[in-house]
Amino acid sequence: QVQLVESGGGLVQAGGSLRLSCAASGRTFRNYAMSWFRQSPGKERTFVATISWGGSSTYYADSVKGRFTISRDNAKNTIYLQLNSLKPEDTAVYFCAGGSSRSTSAGRYDYWGQGTQVTVSS
Repeated sequence: QVQLVESGGGLVQAGGSLRLSCAASGRTFRNYAMSWFRQSPGKERTFVATISWGGSSTYYADSVKGRFTISRDNAKNTIYLQLNSLKPEDTAVYFCAGGSSRSTSAGRYDYWGQGTQVTVSS
C-alpha cells in the first residue's frame, strides 16, 4: 500500500513558479512509477508528467514540456513537480499518482493523492 499527500499549490500570477511535492508512505515507494495529473472543473483528469522508479526517465505532456520538471527523491519518498512560466490555462487541481508502470492513462494507476489546487491569475 502507498498513501500519497500533495502540497505546494497556491495562487500565482502568470509567468510565476510553484513547486509541488507529493509525499508517499510505504516502504515500496521506490518500486512505483510516479506521475502527475491535473483536472480543471468540468473536465477530465489529464496527464502532466511521469517519472520512472529510478528517476532516470521522464515524459511530459506537450502542453507543459519545457516549463514543468518532474523529479523524485526515493530516500525521502517524495516526488516533485516544478512549475515554471505558469499560464492561466495551467489552473487546475494537481494530483500525484503511483502505479506499477508508467502510463499517460489515469486508469492505469493504483494510488492517488487528494490533490492540490494551483491557480494562475492573468
